[in-house]
Amino acid sequence: MKCALSMYSLLAPVRKGQLDLYGFLDYAARRGFDGVELLDMFWTDEAAEVAGAKRRCEALGLELPVYSISTNFLQPDESEREAELASLKHGVDLATQLGAPLLRVFSGDLLPGHTFEQGFSRVVDSLATGAEYAAGRQITLVLENHGKVAGRSEQVRAIIEAVDSAALRCNLDTGNFLLVGENPVEASAALADFVALVHLKDLDLASREQTDHVHAGLDGQRYTGVIVGEGLVDFSAIVEILVQQGYGGWLSLEYEGDADAMGVAVPRSLAAMRALLQRAHGPASE
Repeated sequence: MKCALSMYSLLAPVRKGQLDLYGFLDYAARRGFDGVELLDMFWTDEAAEVAGAKRRCEALGLELPVYSISTNFLQPDESEREAELASLKHGVDLATQLGAPLLRVFSGDLLPGHTFEQGFSRVVDSLATGAEYAAGRQITLVLENHGKVAGRSEQVRAIIEAVDSAALRCNLDTGNFLLVGENPVEASAALADFVALVHLKDLDLASREQTDHVHAGLDGQRYTGVIVGEGLVDFSAIVEILVQQGYGGWLSLEYEGDADAMGVAVPRSLAAMRALLQRAHGPASE
């Protein structure tokens, strides 16, 4: 397995103007990551930056395993879903340009007044069309466990099985399972044979006073992002499951807490990631 850094981990310094796309790539290389995860939300001049990012990664020796977009196929209006599908296809094209074999996608947000069955059908239909387009360009879509329609492991599995395409697999987000009341280890075991990317995210219970970087679970419990290994997720058990499954893909760090990301949280999380992989099966690059 190899270690990547999601640019989302540095959302705070980017928003403060402390870091741009190229600064992020330089930072990831300097810290010793094997690759990076880029997201659509961070482009400021997409046409110029796609080519520039690829060149900078090549110069720095960074791989680009995944490009991430935020799709919402639960729109009740068909024209809006068509727009989301067009966005997915554009994402596939950008992933191709970047040389990224994976495109991370979401199911979307279930709106009030619409049933789970309606949402499930919309997601399956959209992802089936999207997977066909992606397959024609040798790109694999990776559906993240996120939200009320694709948040739990059985929901993600049902969508992937219904689409029935090798071009649709799972992005296992270790922290998100807590938000839907599911044990991350049990969920990882349930999806292990479909995993093509892992978001390494740790969460802990938020204090009563905390207001920033707080994520609400479906049961009302409040969580906050923490450094890998310092929260509620049992990463040793999850990595062991992945190793037993024969997973040799990427662990992409997604830090979502309030600590100093560049100076503290990301470096300490990477050290924890390397230690996990060392204990599991030797050097992380193998």
